[in-house]
Parts: sequence; C-alpha cells; structure tokens
Amino acid sequence: MNSFYASVEQAHNPELRGKPVVICGDPERRSGIVLAASREAKKFGIKTVDPLWMVQQKCPQAVIVRPRMETYVEVSLRIMEIAKRFTPQVEVFSIDEIFLDVTGTEKLWGGPWEAARQFRRLVQEETGVVCSAGIGYNKLVAKVCCDTKAKKSPEGIWEWKPQDIPREMHQLPVRELFGVGSRMERHFHSRGIVTIGDLAAYPLHLLKKRFGIMGEVYHLSANGIDYSPVTPNTFRQDMKSVGHMMTLPRDYEKPEEVEVVLLELCEDVCRRLRRMGRNGRTVHMHCGYTGLIGGFSKQVSLPFSTNITREVYETACKIFREKWNGTAVRSIGLSVENLSDDHEQQLDLFHDRERERRLAYTIDSIKDRFGNTALMRAASLTGAGQAFERAGKIGGHYR
Repeated sequence: MNSFYASVEQAHNPELRGKPVVICGDPERRSGIVLAASREAKKFGIKTVDPLWMVQQKCPQAVIVRPRMETYVEVSLRIMEIAKRFTPQVEVFSIDEIFLDVTGTEKLWGGPWEAARQFRRLVQEETGVVCSAGIGYNKLVAKVCCDTKAKKSPEGIWEWKPQDIPREMHQLPVRELFGVGSRMERHFHSRGIVTIGDLAAYPLHLLKKRFGIMGEVYHLSANGIDYSPVTPNTFRQDMKSVGHMMTLPRDYEKPEEVEVVLLELCEDVCRRLRRMGRNGRTVHMHCGYTGLIGGFSKQVSLPFSTNITREVYETACKIFREKWNGTAVRSIGLSVENLSDDHEQQLDLFHDRERERRLAYTIDSIKDRFGNTALMRAASLTGAGQAFERAGKIGGHYR
C-alpha cells in the first residue's frame, strides 16, 4: 500500500487530497515521528521516522494528522479480505504489505499482470487506497521489485523474471536488498560492496566467515534466490522478537524518569509474550538522545528464557545504567528476542518464579477483561509515566 496511513486519511477526508499530509505525533505537544507521508509531502523530502520539528522545517504548510490506528487496522483487514478473493495463498507481511501466490489461477484472472490490475482496482474502489504490485518468481524478488520499480511506474505494477536480475536488481544500491539495514550497509561498504551485484559476486566463503549463516542468506538473496513459500499465518509463526519503541513527549533528563518508562515498556512486551505463550532469552534496548541524534543500542542474553516483567526490567535497567552518558533521552525501545515456547520454567533458589508467573497471567486476565488501566504500577502515576496516555492507543498511537 502506498503511504498507507496517509492514503487512508486522504480517502476518508476529501479535503486532504492533493495536500502534503503527514501522519505524525501530537502537533500540540510537538512530539512524535513521521509514520507516513503522502506523495505530496514526500516531494518536500519528508521521510518516515523524521521528527515532527524537522517536518515543520521542510514543509511549513504540511497538514499534520494524528494516527488513528484502529481505522488503519480495519482498512488493512478489508484489503486482506480482497486479497483472499484472488487466492487462498495470502501471507500477511505487515499492516500494509501482503504476498499473494497466484500460481494456478490463470484461468480465473488471466495471469499475474491482470490479477494485479484487478486487485489494485478493487482496493482503490473499496477503500480509496492506492497500492503497487511487484511480480516475481519468489517473495524476495517480488518485494524488491515492488519497492524499487512498481512504486515508481505509471501503472503501479512491475515484473522481474530470472533473466532480469543481473540487469535490474544487481544495479541497485545494496541497501535496497530486503534485510539490509543501515548498519549492515556500512559493513558491506567497508568491504567494497556497494551494489547488490557486488554482493552477489562476493566470495561466499568470506561472507560466511564474517556473518555466519546470514552470509549465505545474503548471498542467495543478492542472486535472487528465496526458497520460502507464501504461507498463510506464517507472519505470527515466524515471529523472532517482540518489542516496542516510543518517542517521549519531552526530554527525560533523570535516570529514574527513564526507568519508569522502561518498566512500562517491559510490562507491555512481557504481556504480549505471555499472550503468545512465548518466552525470550535476549533483551535488546535502544535509547535515542534529544533531537534523535546519538544514543546507544545493546542486547544482553540471559541464562534462561523468561516473560516475567521483573527479570526483563532488571536487565534493561542494567543496560541503561551501563551505557547512558547523561544526555537527555527522547526515545526508548525495548525488545525480547530468541523466543521459545512458554512450557518450561527455570527454577530459582532466591525467587519463586512460578508464583510470579501465575501472578502475571492473573493480572493479564484482569486487564483483558477490564482494560489496561484496571491495574497499574504506582510508578506510572508519577510525572514520568506514560501508561495512562498510551492506554487509549493501539501500537503506541491513537485509535
């Protein structure tokens, strides 16, 4: 879906069409980052994750709209139902991205191009949202094709066949390859790998020596090889971590203030783990400094898996105290990784972990029945607490 949140707002409010619409935080509190920008806003250089103050510098006339996550989820579910009219092989990748395997539906739709045209037409007619379609012989090729070609083409559709990979995909910057972030891009650049073609030609044994099994994954991906099928429900089954990040409404300068928000994040993340019946062994914390410039990111692996808030919180606080340099904090992120099933528990001579676990599940059931604010930690009543503010939101954003 193209600029999904912004497209939904423009579809629901005709007055916003043709204007630079930015889905962002609270304009009155001058907080938050860009979640989506309309095509008109992108012409001013506005990008996802830009802070609100930067948006107002780049485009003073930008229309700032607070996110309505409940509405976006409803529209996303409607689009998923449209997809299922074309094929049962629909894999949800995110709220605004899906994979469809239309193999064998040629007699119904006349091939992938016609299926893509019909899908785009139905989505626009029934939701008002514009989407792009990348067609490929596997999921990776389809996604890269969609992100780099289809979104820029007049028809909104593009196709890559195996013979197109050297000419089309290999010429792209390596950062355009799915799975390559800014940090990995720097690693590749330090080795002279600038394009996807450079990565495809790089000796496999050197990639495996430096990056382990991921080195082989990067090698296959750069050569347009992806063996993963389109599988319904695989998004939840293959979830590797559970986390949340939030931008604070003001600079937090005292460590005890940051630790209040950390506790609330740990509560949320551990509750989601318990709802999924999962444990995690690695705690990853990210801290962004004021102005969203600078900060730190570190992960620590525990000797056992857990979804107990206290254990995750103690680890997160240890990371914060060790890495924080005293600069005011403006964003905090926390995730729990290396997930496993919540069937076995490590015993502890000094803590009754089973009692803590039962208590946590009981509190979860009360919150599920009576709302997130039915039971709250006392720390959330302080000026640093954000739990009450976030209780009426979905994914950290207003409903």
